Amino acid sequence: MNARRIAPPKGANRKPKPGAKTPGEFPSREDLLTFIADNPGKAGKREIARHFGIVGAARIQLKKMLKDLGEEGLVERRQKRLIRPGDLPPVFVVSLVARDPDGELLGEPVEWDDEAGSPPKVLVLTGRSNKMPQPGIGDRALVRLTEAEEHGEAQHTARVIKVLEKAQGAILGILRMRGPGKPPYLEPIDIKQRELDVDPRELNEAEDGDLVSVQVNRSGSYGTPRAAIVQRFGSMKSEKAVSEIALHSHGIPHVFPSAVEVEAEKAQPVTLGQREDWRQIPLLTIDPPDAKDHDDAVFAEPDEDPDNEGGHVVYVAIADVAYYVRPGSALDREAHLRGNSVYFPDRVIPMLPERISNDLCSLREKEDRPALAVRMVFDKHGARRGHTFHRVLMRSAAKLSYLQAQKAIEGVTDEKTETLVEGVLKPLWAAYACLKKARDAREPLELDLPERKIKLKPDGTVDHVYVPERLDAHKLIEEFMIQANVSAAETLERKKTPLLYRVHDASTPEKLQNLKDFLSTLNMKLPSAGGLRPSVFNGILAKVKDTPQAQLVNEVVLRSQAQAEYTPQNIGHFGLNLRRYAHFTSPIRRYADLIVHRGLIRALGLGNDGLPEGIEDKLEAIGAEISGAERRAMLAERDTIDRLIALWMTDRVGATFQGRIGGVVKSGLFIRLDDTGADGFIPASTIGIDYYRYDEGSHSLIGDKTGETYQLGDNVEVRLVEAAPFAGALRFEMLSRGRMGGKQVRASRAKAKGGSKASTSRKRITSRRGGSSAPSKSRKK
Repeated sequence: MNARRIAPPKGANRKPKPGAKTPGEFPSREDLLTFIADNPGKAGKREIARHFGIVGAARIQLKKMLKDLGEEGLVERRQKRLIRPGDLPPVFVVSLVARDPDGELLGEPVEWDDEAGSPPKVLVLTGRSNKMPQPGIGDRALVRLTEAEEHGEAQHTARVIKVLEKAQGAILGILRMRGPGKPPYLEPIDIKQRELDVDPRELNEAEDGDLVSVQVNRSGSYGTPRAAIVQRFGSMKSEKAVSEIALHSHGIPHVFPSAVEVEAEKAQPVTLGQREDWRQIPLLTIDPPDAKDHDDAVFAEPDEDPDNEGGHVVYVAIADVAYYVRPGSALDREAHLRGNSVYFPDRVIPMLPERISNDLCSLREKEDRPALAVRMVFDKHGARRGHTFHRVLMRSAAKLSYLQAQKAIEGVTDEKTETLVEGVLKPLWAAYACLKKARDAREPLELDLPERKIKLKPDGTVDHVYVPERLDAHKLIEEFMIQANVSAAETLERKKTPLLYRVHDASTPEKLQNLKDFLSTLNMKLPSAGGLRPSVFNGILAKVKDTPQAQLVNEVVLRSQAQAEYTPQNIGHFGLNLRRYAHFTSPIRRYADLIVHRGLIRALGLGNDGLPEGIEDKLEAIGAEISGAERRAMLAERDTIDRLIALWMTDRVGATFQGRIGGVVKSGLFIRLDDTGADGFIPASTIGIDYYRYDEGSHSLIGDKTGETYQLGDNVEVRLVEAAPFAGALRFEMLSRGRMGGKQVRASRAKAKGGSKASTSRKRITSRRGGSSAPSKSRKK
């Protein structure tokens, strides 16, 4: 007779919780790493000490262990919390990309560091609430990590907090006409989608080659679905069509719901009421000449206080958006969804409707406008002695461009500026000279990376690409805005009012090590111990200023930096070298600034439209959402410029250009042209006849036998082989010979050859230059 098996008591075979220690026993490195892994984004030094019962002097040993783990690249610090490299924060935004075999949604984090490899797959769990729309493929959602185990191909599991964007139903593409008797078809912009036959009766006046959006209206039993054109954007050569692609591909909302438009149209101009009257203060707006809205105005004067000899008073007035956009309103919900305005070469996709952004809140010349203003007092050394915030009615004395203001201060005036030089512009520049002393003493990170701009023709096509000159007028406004932002953060901290900080973390140990390896190839060093400050990076940049390596070193230093973001947890702003910083100066175009305005109104009793109670629990999620929206806008703006330049270059295929190597990867070289700033790629399989290895330390491709080296920053001559406007891509072939590997590069190569940093970039090929068996005559040594 078989004895019946009796189950053990519940929990009898349960393993002890990882990391659990007996009282008085200090945790090992493995215990710390396990706890950090089990609590992604939640494990700070305080939480670790509490979990393991570490008190008193033992905290010093814990601090040293955590520092060692960081220097070894085993953990990273993020907003006073520790995570493993490649881990996800507790709250983040995902793009829903597919479904698993069980039908569950899979997502990828919208923000992901490419250096950490491919983005992880996240199993996204949804609720059954009717209050929230159910997400689908193509949507974006704010999610929170759960403690569930890995599931199939998903490395993480998260639950939806909020659906941010629903995928658009329309499909974007190029209308192509076939021969007589054949239906036209759509060539989709998204290469993952199939071509679609278009109903000839539903062309909506679109022509061959136009960018259009279509809606699939019926599908037969056989053949491809048929579609109707719902909107025509015009020729693909126009900026509007190109920016439309960016809006579509990045899922950027750009059509205001009717409820939002109605609410905006009902808004009325503000009267003085309980506001302070600042209309006699000659505040100026100084912006780019093509600025669509004006949300900041400035004025300065010498401080008449005898105890502050040589000091200055600076006034910064910011458009009072909070008066018109109330918490919970349709305008507020839409601004929250958009997160920020998006700027293309010939148009703006505003965060708020034009009735608000370009009319009632824009600080127009000679018109009364509501503002939230700060009055700051500085001593003769540029140190801020105090500040006060005011809710005012102001009237801009003049609207100037940066160049117009700069020329006036240099003695070249026009009809508008000639009356402003003595009483307004000179005091502004005197105050800036004073503030610059404090800025120089603070030593923020001073990267010199010119930004390319596109000048368009009247028909929306590219005229030319240029790099605008950086003037003192730009720096003046920038420094005044920084000081206003710091003042806002300090006031809200002092009043213990919730806020979203603008934070910038220090570089991770892994990125610093990559920077050290690179600098060693230039006989330069980065300190290996101690906390690095921006001044250390500035010292490196100063050494290469006005040398051929200057641009290269600036870009590599930039790549070593963390990305700024919005969060209610303050970790300071590393790049600006500031302990506290919040965005206050652009509420027309950034939702974070509107949050700060509402906080000031609540903290200082400036009205009944301040930050609502209970917002504290939502700020972490709001910060994650608008940080993702900011990243999305940056990508859309960059993609549009790339596509416009690729369109512009299609007529120049076969031409040769001077440029430099702007990026090096295993698969090839990224090239940036000198005259236009256009970016393109050279596949490694088209370079030379050698085996090439990617050397991470020197940012180089190095020939295995010849030592021929192509390094980041090298000047080269290239030929344009292909321009792909839809992808915004250019492909070049190399005409210049690489440098024969120098001492430092060879040493780095030898080190990499024996380790993991070097990798074979391609197979050997028989032709020297992209299929041409003869070497080019224009190749350089």
